Amino acid sequence: MVETNYLEIKGMHCVACAVRIEKAVSKIEGVTDINISLATEKGRVTFHKDRTELAAIINKINKIGFEANEIRSNSDGSENVKRKEIRALQWELFISAFLTFPLAWAMFAHFKWASFIKVPELFINPWFQLVVTLPIQFVIGLQFYERAWKAVKNKSANMDVLVVLSTSAAFFYSHYLTVNSLNAPNRTHSIALFYETSAFIITFILLGKLLEAKTKLKTTDAIKKLYQLQTKTATLYRNGKELTSPVDKISPGDVIILKPGEKVPIDGQVINGYSMIDESLLTGESIPVEKSTGTFVYAGTINYNGILKIKVTKRDSETTLSQIIRIVEEAQASKAPIQHLADKVTEVFVPIVIVIAFVTFSAWYFLFQPGDFYEALEKLITVLIIACPCALGLATPTSVMVGSGRAAQLGILFKEGKFLELLAKNKIVVFDKTGTITKGEPKVTNIYVENFSENAFLELIGSVESASEHPVGKAIVKMVKNKIRSLPNVTEVLAMPGYGVKGSVNGKKVVVANPSYYRKNNIPLPLKATRMVTELEKEGKTVMAAFIDSRFSGIIAVADELKPSSQTAVSRLKQMGIEVMMLTGDNRNIAMSVAGKMGIKKYHAEVTPKDKAEIIQQLQEEGNKVIMVGDGINDAPALTVADIGIAIGTGSDVAIDSGDVTVITGDLNQVVDAMIISKKTMINIKQNFLWAFLYNIIMIPVAMLGFLAPWLAGAAMAFSSVSVVLNALRLKRMNIY
Repeated sequence: MVETNYLEIKGMHCVACAVRIEKAVSKIEGVTDINISLATEKGRVTFHKDRTELAAIINKINKIGFEANEIRSNSDGSENVKRKEIRALQWELFISAFLTFPLAWAMFAHFKWASFIKVPELFINPWFQLVVTLPIQFVIGLQFYERAWKAVKNKSANMDVLVVLSTSAAFFYSHYLTVNSLNAPNRTHSIALFYETSAFIITFILLGKLLEAKTKLKTTDAIKKLYQLQTKTATLYRNGKELTSPVDKISPGDVIILKPGEKVPIDGQVINGYSMIDESLLTGESIPVEKSTGTFVYAGTINYNGILKIKVTKRDSETTLSQIIRIVEEAQASKAPIQHLADKVTEVFVPIVIVIAFVTFSAWYFLFQPGDFYEALEKLITVLIIACPCALGLATPTSVMVGSGRAAQLGILFKEGKFLELLAKNKIVVFDKTGTITKGEPKVTNIYVENFSENAFLELIGSVESASEHPVGKAIVKMVKNKIRSLPNVTEVLAMPGYGVKGSVNGKKVVVANPSYYRKNNIPLPLKATRMVTELEKEGKTVMAAFIDSRFSGIIAVADELKPSSQTAVSRLKQMGIEVMMLTGDNRNIAMSVAGKMGIKKYHAEVTPKDKAEIIQQLQEEGNKVIMVGDGINDAPALTVADIGIAIGTGSDVAIDSGDVTVITGDLNQVVDAMIISKKTMINIKQNFLWAFLYNIIMIPVAMLGFLAPWLAGAAMAFSSVSVVLNALRLKRMNIY
């Protein structure tokens, strides 16, 4: 049996850490998939329960130097932990900067242009500099040594290895010169020390990590807003009394009371009361929705004015809101395919940088300035510290986090980060018709009656159709019941699949069927009725003819209205250069009519669920990347086969489970919005990659050639990571239209 679990992982400080965890866990027998996100500090692992267990995976992660814990339920508690970490970083940075200040002041003594600045003699003293640098290097900087040692022990290299090599080289060389100065006290002021280099590097790295942590916290705004929709308690109604109960203790079948102004704590069905509920935070619809007996309410929505008695239908972990949170978290924790490029580069990046650093040292010491150890060491330190794989590692996950979070705020849920990347690459969008392009709620549009009064006709027709489960029959019954309060009983009911229904009402034989039934049975329709049927079918309507006691008695036409968003969405797709196609199980006349109104040139009518999947496979065999948009159980095969399946959230659970992306509201404009978000997120990721690659391609040679001081290298390295996160944050304000 395969199981998927989610982990919270502490102690990761660069993308090499995430790669190291993935490599270690993937070697465990039974593990089939492992994804670790540096940006969210979370992971997802899939494994065979009969071959390994979660405890073994967690122990493996802890053994290689990290702290892993299982995430058992939707919780926003990790934000408090991150805020504590930020406060600790702030204190570390403050102390490090405070101790670095006199070292920075002492630097003015080395510049002629700064001769007017008085530098205290104490600040220049090597022993004072040693004492000031010691706590920075070995107290505040101890974390870098610990992480570097764990990395080396596990036969890998990360950013901490570069930091330790560079700062240790600076500190211990300076320490060597300081101790030697005891033998030459008259040369104290001429000693060229690197204490400030070590202090500056650690201080700037801490500054970069603080800024990075703060900006990364902002990337989780979308998920935080979803968490804030959750409530901890509910008013339970039991034995005629109201009791306050934790939401996680409430079970399906319990009854709760919802008062004005309260959030719905858990999904359920209204059994008494009337109110208006704001569902905008879940659906994006700003207009409050009426709720009365029989309607459903969802966790996180807000009650306006009435008191509702609600029968709970789901556990707190199974609510629509919980599922949305889970989907968003999964998308943010998963990797887009483009991330694997960064992982491969990062895996070999640090060893290559170390080699380049020692080549630089050798070149300066033996070629450029022979015998000048100080200059050669300075260049080695600069190369080690300027090379930053962090920006490369953050390029994809931060953009995926913000992009998927922005999508979630608009009611678009990406199940995995890879779908956020792949959606923009598709050039054909295939729509199901019923419930996707149309509302999926047929309505009676035309009534024609002969030989009966309209009420008498509707009474007989409505009675027979009340025994039908077909959407057309339900539409007729709904219309009839709006005009006639009670219907007579029907007997001898016989459903005719694909045609209609017949039965006996008040002693009259009533047949309600489509024209093909009468043609098949050689029952002619009157000439006027035939013309009417032809015209109505051209308009894309489903036509039912009625015979009462073997005599033609009337026609009822039913049509499924287009969604208001459908035509706009198709128009927007065409403007983007996307080819649009429609599939439907309805007859050709209806398909032609709907396609004409939508401006869709390619369509297939009278297709089965299997046909839909085969049509998509045929398009793929022609080299096309295909998006399928559907809402029903019959769309599940096509949604699964398509390169990207987009499920309409107002549809069936099977369709939603089969889809890779879910549009909660059913508004087809959000299909277009999802493609735009995908496209803009990919542009953002590429911008981040370009910056990360260019930064290293340009700055490493600059450092090798000696045009950069080590402390400036530390500042530039910190800026590179922060700039990537800040660029990703721009997606929060992306313009969809």
